[in-house]
Amino acid sequence: MTKITCFKAYDIRGQLGTELNEDIAYRIGRAFGQFLKPENIVVGGDIRLTSESLKAALTEGLLDSGVNVTDIGMTGTEEIYFATSYLNMDGGVEVTASHNPMDYNGMKLVRENSKPISGDTGLFDIQRLAEENDFPPVANRGRLTKTSVLQAYIDHLLTYINPANIMPLKLVVNSGNGAAGHVVDALEAAFAQKNIPIEFIKVHHEADGTFPNGIPNPLLVENRQDTRDAVLKHDAHMGIAWDGDFDRCFLFDEHGDFIEGYYIVGLLGEAFLKKHKGAKVVHDPRMTWNTIDLVREAGGTPILSKTGHAFIKEKMREVDGIYGGEMSAHHYFRDFFYCDSGMIPWLLVAEMLCVKNMPLSEMVAERIKKFPASGEINSKLDDPKVAIARVLAQYEADAENIDHTDGISLEFADWRFSLRSSNTEPVVRLNVESRGDIALMQEKTEAILDLLRS
Repeated sequence: MTKITCFKAYDIRGQLGTELNEDIAYRIGRAFGQFLKPENIVVGGDIRLTSESLKAALTEGLLDSGVNVTDIGMTGTEEIYFATSYLNMDGGVEVTASHNPMDYNGMKLVRENSKPISGDTGLFDIQRLAEENDFPPVANRGRLTKTSVLQAYIDHLLTYINPANIMPLKLVVNSGNGAAGHVVDALEAAFAQKNIPIEFIKVHHEADGTFPNGIPNPLLVENRQDTRDAVLKHDAHMGIAWDGDFDRCFLFDEHGDFIEGYYIVGLLGEAFLKKHKGAKVVHDPRMTWNTIDLVREAGGTPILSKTGHAFIKEKMREVDGIYGGEMSAHHYFRDFFYCDSGMIPWLLVAEMLCVKNMPLSEMVAERIKKFPASGEINSKLDDPKVAIARVLAQYEADAENIDHTDGISLEFADWRFSLRSSNTEPVVRLNVESRGDIALMQEKTEAILDLLRS
């Protein structure tokens, strides 16, 4: 039995040739068919050079296991989430490696109602079946259909804003040569039709799997300059940049400054609570004070969840949360099948710019001042467990609250921190925030990093 190593905690990701190839993609299709026993599956793929061939092999595997396949073409991950529910499919697969290096690809899998399939909910069963490679004969091969759901998806996106609220806006949009460009173009056409006065300045807009301007990952500081420059050059109201499969979006204010995802979570939570009084907002445990403060102030209930899209979606369904946000720029919406979208957040923030008649920098300045944060700092360590234990031993006696939802979070009167190990690499992630004291936040960040790395 051949071991297949591309199955991770939440999705499939692997190095091309060795960990993921057409044979493995075919087996995944067969295994998915056998595990889920679906009648109808929707598939799509991002712009990577191998996505089309891997999708074709996956599709063959599904068809050979008797499943009908609907191929919706070149898509971002959220278009598969949308199509699975909109077309009433039994599941969906997006072939994507998001922001991974050039020589990687992968897949994200969902079942009916766009529910994620992760390690806890069947992904490793699919892995086992693919490894065994012993599939029963199927009487009737499935049928392949090609269609587009782009227009329906665009119509859905526009339900999140009131066109009457939109004043003339100039927005820089940076698709990073990934999959987002075709959606931006379709939105642009819809805006023109509805007389919504939004003008796009397009940067690295053409979909190009060779990624001539680098892998689209705006979390990397070196990947932000082009968006920043375009905002300043064109005197834009806001900049937006996406990762490769655009399930995350990153915002820049009118000065071209990058806004930490953490502060956008609070902003969007507040926006939803204005329209849905008393609703629940789900958030991750890495940085929390700003979100909790804003949500409670707006009359809502903040709900803590483990980090990771599968956990957030599960928690949102459990408590019927209106919105969920992670500081990593994943934003989840009840009306989007509890899934994450990289398009809905910026549409909502664009509307807020107009309704509040206030620049983005001003919207977040007060919050950044009230709860200054370190941003996530990664440390590559030989033994993460020992390092975390060292930090815990130093600080636990004085902590007012210790939470183990995900890694460790310790709270003190005027500062807090969280430490968690990565699921995929020997890395420990640190986040520190304080109550209005930048110097204290910086001092504690340095002290914890020294302990971790000593």
